[in-house]
Amino acid sequence: MFLDTITEMPIPAVPAQAATGIERWRSALNGVAETLPDAPARLDSLLATEKGGAFVQGLFGGSLFLAAVAAQQPQFCLDLFEQGPDAVWPSVLAILHETTANDATAKRLLRTARKRAALAIAVGDVSGAWTIEQVTNALSDIADACIEYALAFTLRELQARGRLNLTDPDHPARGSGFIILGMGKLGARELNYSSDIDLIALYDPEIVPTERPDRLAQDMVRMTQRWVDLLHDRTADGFAFRTDLRLRPDPASTPPAISIPAAEFYYESTGQNWERAAMIKARVVAGDPE
Repeated sequence: MFLDTITEMPIPAVPAQAATGIERWRSALNGVAETLPDAPARLDSLLATEKGGAFVQGLFGGSLFLAAVAAQQPQFCLDLFEQGPDAVWPSVLAILHETTANDATAKRLLRTARKRAALAIAVGDVSGAWTIEQVTNALSDIADACIEYALAFTLRELQARGRLNLTDPDHPARGSGFIILGMGKLGARELNYSSDIDLIALYDPEIVPTERPDRLAQDMVRMTQRWVDLLHDRTADGFAFRTDLRLRPDPASTPPAISIPAAEFYYESTGQNWERAAMIKARVVAGDPE
């Protein structure tokens, strides 16, 4: 069992909170006993070990959020504690390979992936199993994957409305002429647990496969507002990522999505030195990298 191998042990800041978290997790596992009949016994076995019981108490006693995620994702949490973050990480990203045309389902998948990622990363971090580089890389990877998923969803929506003619519907960002730059901590792959994600949305009007060139700018703006809402909106499942587009050129007077020629002109003419310097950490996180 993974928890038997850990080298660092958290101390519960609020022991009563830990006990409540464990009971809620147990209740959630009992709720899935019909499809996972051995879950209660697996939980008892986990908590009975010296390191297992102490680690779960330390984690839940230090974070209400992680305890809540365990109750919302009981089977995933059990697998995580038994197998470790490296073993379950591929399944976290796999959630964002599902294709849906339903808005509510897309938001739920994004939030589920984000919560599972937060729990897995925290276990890797607190247990000492992951280095700080692995932690920040994983935090950035899940942000990239969520952004890419939200963008793909909105690109398919535009195609369904007859506004785009995507060259590869299975990978809608390819050849789309639309890119999202990650700035600051996300761009440098230094994201932390509570970071907003700073993004700039750009498109090349000569490449976007639009069916309505006269409405291209409006479509790009609406699409950007749409994928931001998918990430940012607070639903019954919470939000995926708080998203900030204010690092784009002249945010007070420009739309959320800007054409690449307009952005280039801005940086070459009236852009401030700090705005150009911010590009040192810029990285394409989603879209059409070519």
